[in-house]
Amino acid sequence: MNSRDQAFDANSRAQSDQSPPDKAPEGPQPMPDVQGAMDTRHIAIEAVGIRSVTYPVLLELPGQKPVPSVAEFEMTVYLPPEQKGTHMSRFIALLEESHGHALTLAGFRSLLVNMLDRLDSSSGRIKMSLPYFISKVAPVSGVASLMDYHLTLEGYAHAHQHDLWLTAVVPVTSLCPCSKKISQYGAHNQRSHVTAKVKLNSDLDVAGLIATIEQQASCELYGLLKRPDEKYVTERAYDNPKFVEDLVRDVAIALEKRLQFLRLL
Repeated sequence: MNSRDQAFDANSRAQSDQSPPDKAPEGPQPMPDVQGAMDTRHIAIEAVGIRSVTYPVLLELPGQKPVPSVAEFEMTVYLPPEQKGTHMSRFIALLEESHGHALTLAGFRSLLVNMLDRLDSSSGRIKMSLPYFISKVAPVSGVASLMDYHLTLEGYAHAHQHDLWLTAVVPVTSLCPCSKKISQYGAHNQRSHVTAKVKLNSDLDVAGLIATIEQQASCELYGLLKRPDEKYVTERAYDNPKFVEDLVRDVAIALEKRLQFLRLL
């Protein structure tokens, strides 16, 4: 055996004496949960989450067909002092899971409860604001058109208590009584926006709520009018002048009567 063969033989023995290298672990390895880590500063945060997130919704209110719209969401939860951060992606995941399904008032409550469960929090809030369309019929011609309103649903949850509030912004016409009184003919009118906020203890006929508000105005608004309708709304407002202060008081009385009636049902 020559020197070259001896070197080859020694190298072979050295390799056979070495143990095989460890194999790399198969499959994905768990990643550290930084948000869920302990925080040593002992400072709780009352509300942490996402804001101004636009998302498509299919809103189904009592007595109405589902209406597609685009909502702006604000979703927050309470962060305890020992937890470093919340899981922001889980807010969006909740919206994704609801996509394509009609969102009812009961479904909105469930979304609130699921948010607390998913983010392991004791309290939280969801605010959803969106334009809402109702088909209205012109007073004389009977032509139908869509009228837009602005709705806001706010849900608050703490422990086992869940509060749901609805805010409706309703545009109407108000004609000035002073202008009518001091003028020989005509009177100026303006578009006013009535904002009503109602606590929902049960399902509420939102279209009925809006109609109740509109009936207190000098005249309600329509998306489309023919000439006979224009004559009607002009004369209706002139015969029913109201300051905005009158409008506020009349709306308050009408809504109290309506809600009292609903409580008796």
